Amino acid sequence: MTKFDFSINSATRRRFLGALSALAAVGVTTLGGAPKAQALDEVTFGTNWVAQAEHGGFYQAVADGTYEKYGLKVTIKPGGPQANNRLLLPVGKIDFLMGGNMLQAFSAVEQDIPTQVVAAVFQKEPQVLLAHPGVYKKFTDLKNAKTMLIGKGGLNSYFQWMVKSFGFSEDQVRPYTYNPAPFIADEKAVQQGYITSEPFAIEREGGFAPDIFVIADEGYDTYSTTIETRNDLIENNPDLVQRFVDASVIGWYNYIYGDNSAANALIKKDNPEMTDEFIAFSTAKMKEYGIVDSGDSLKMGIGAMTDVRNKSFFDKMVDAGVVNASVDPSKSYTLQFVNKKVGIELRK
Repeated sequence: MTKFDFSINSATRRRFLGALSALAAVGVTTLGGAPKAQALDEVTFGTNWVAQAEHGGFYQAVADGTYEKYGLKVTIKPGGPQANNRLLLPVGKIDFLMGGNMLQAFSAVEQDIPTQVVAAVFQKEPQVLLAHPGVYKKFTDLKNAKTMLIGKGGLNSYFQWMVKSFGFSEDQVRPYTYNPAPFIADEKAVQQGYITSEPFAIEREGGFAPDIFVIADEGYDTYSTTIETRNDLIENNPDLVQRFVDASVIGWYNYIYGDNSAANALIKKDNPEMTDEFIAFSTAKMKEYGIVDSGDSLKMGIGAMTDVRNKSFFDKMVDAGVVNASVDPSKSYTLQFVNKKVGIELRK
């Protein structure tokens, strides 16, 4: 019987594999079949509030087709006062969730909720304290304020860190009702806010630009605007998770540094009360203060996280009595999908 040599050299093998890759790219399932488009994986992403510039990168990835390029059909499900997308994630009603900061992730571990943070879009927590111009020179001077307008959530989280680390007192706190009028009327008052939101309202209603004290710059080093998903999705479909994270990161680069008009149109469609002026203000503040792209993201890409920083924040929250020391912070997140420099060349 004649023997045939079926071995191929490396060059031929590379050409063969390249041909297979090209066929796969156009969706050919058999060598003799006609090309057909691959079906997109349908994904629902829940935000934690109504549509706004702080969600811009996700809307950008929808608007410019980035999600589709990554094989995804993404539906954004806005949050808001009548919605609680956080409850929908662990029961499988949505696939990904925009979290607030790492405190929620630590709480999920404590409550045995099977979710993890897979990326951190904001390198800085955008929470700020606001004061009238020139009244307080530095952050620690705010301890002299007799009135600090702080909401219940803030009182139970970052303000406890301020008490422990800087000597602030709960006696200073008065309820914040999300109305800037009491702050505007009292020259010595201090008010909580988001850097992308409350300063805008104060400038319009009070006629002055408040002094801004960013608590992240004082050591409140949580990540913010996180992407969360279920543990079972991470384990059973890591490729889907990776594609969603990568496409979202590219969306954020394009939103911050590129033409974001199409994304803003989608934001206004989902939230008709949003204005071009407000969106422009919020986007400018995110860039000015490095909310999205600063620190570790400058080298590792938007979405970056590190064990060191998550441990640092966890220890501070335990020390302030906000988080139970028995919680294992390593179970609240994974670095599997970040720090890969995805989209970093899009920075301008």
